[in-house]
Amino acid sequence: MKSYSIALIPGDGIGQAVTDAAWQVLSTVARHSGFSLTGTPFPWSCAFYRETGAMMPTDSIEILRRFDAILLGAVGWPAEVPDSVSLHGLLLPIRKAFVQYANIRPHRLLPGVQGPLKAENFDILCIRENTEGEYSGAGGRVHQGTGDEVAVETSIFTRTGIERILRFGFEQARQRRGKLASVTKSNAQRYSMVFWDEITRELAADYADVEVTSYHIDAMAARMVMAPESLDVVVASNLFGDILTDLGAAIQGGLGFAASANINPDRSAPSMFEPVHGSAPDIAHLGIANPVAAIWSGAMMLEHLGESEAARIVMTALERTTARGIGTVAGKDKTETIKAAVLAALN
Repeated sequence: MKSYSIALIPGDGIGQAVTDAAWQVLSTVARHSGFSLTGTPFPWSCAFYRETGAMMPTDSIEILRRFDAILLGAVGWPAEVPDSVSLHGLLLPIRKAFVQYANIRPHRLLPGVQGPLKAENFDILCIRENTEGEYSGAGGRVHQGTGDEVAVETSIFTRTGIERILRFGFEQARQRRGKLASVTKSNAQRYSMVFWDEITRELAADYADVEVTSYHIDAMAARMVMAPESLDVVVASNLFGDILTDLGAAIQGGLGFAASANINPDRSAPSMFEPVHGSAPDIAHLGIANPVAAIWSGAMMLEHLGESEAARIVMTALERTTARGIGTVAGKDKTETIKAAVLAALN
């Protein structure tokens, strides 16, 4: 029997509840599919930060390295710990240390989910560069607290970073509908984004079977609202991809349905899977967090581990659940109700 070791980082707020729900679904599918999942929980979170002064221990990366994958809930509690601290203390270090340069986020309507658009027949795969660009962390502040204070934030774009994320996008497009949209703002950012556009054109010659279109970020935002069915694979920088995927979550019914994967494509280190939503401190005590995105992220984890049939079973159970109207409206159903319905649908 195959066995996979999974690091579980529930994190803060609703992360605890949705991770627990996803883990129960994944464990059930594993038992029925002839493989096992062994989960090891870690308490790293804003609560951990308040106790220790760090979001994770100093040896956390080496601890995580031995696992096959990481399942993350949500991290953040801004009333207690600034988001800039929690983000740079846990999520970004893991992404960078394990070279999880491809952030994958699917955007489509599950059965029974009502989106805000007239268009319903869309299926977009957003691929966000995940380790450099605008979130490189290069910069600083001087003369702090004075009238002459200056803050500088420098985006870092490398040929290696741009080329590998675009190639990853091209390969995904080949497996889907053969269309790739590359997103920049090269009319205004004439160095980094022109660089990105140039590399897109260079690589397009290697993928003659893929239709390539370059968009500016503002035009892409409009297209995702006005004509989402025209899009297939969308590739963007760290910042632009971050913004577009929240828009993608909105058109697919909300953050409760937005799954994601932080992928190390060469598998030299574990990949990490997480719902896009935050920790939602305002509803963390109400028991109404929607676990659909966490369960969908878990299905993406199974797919990455090579358990494609188990991933298909999970997605089918999710679709059967939402088709019954369960988990389709934010706050309508309890977390436990949605989880129980998905577990029942597995049978």
